[in-house]
Amino acid sequence: MHPRIVAARPKSGLTLELTFADGSRGSVDLSPWITASTGVFAALRDPAVFAQVAVDRDAGTIVWPNGADLDPDVLYELAHGVRSPG
Repeated sequence: MHPRIVAARPKSGLTLELTFADGSRGSVDLSPWITASTGVFAALRDPAVFAQVAVDRDAGTIVWPNGADLDPDVLYELAHGVRSPG
């Protein structure tokens, strides 16, 4: 299990800058999930909705008001170049 997310900041496009509990940071491009989605992630194509990202401290991951969330271990690996999206 990787460190949990403690902060998230929207950047350009569908990218977030994430800060993890171990102090590390990384950017994650979420466009592979959002642009291909017809489900809960489709709403995040709207920049105003995407910008509503928040950190759920109990789960240690990012969430949106519409219920969308992502696995924090996957996000850690993407932010640190361990795996490719998709």
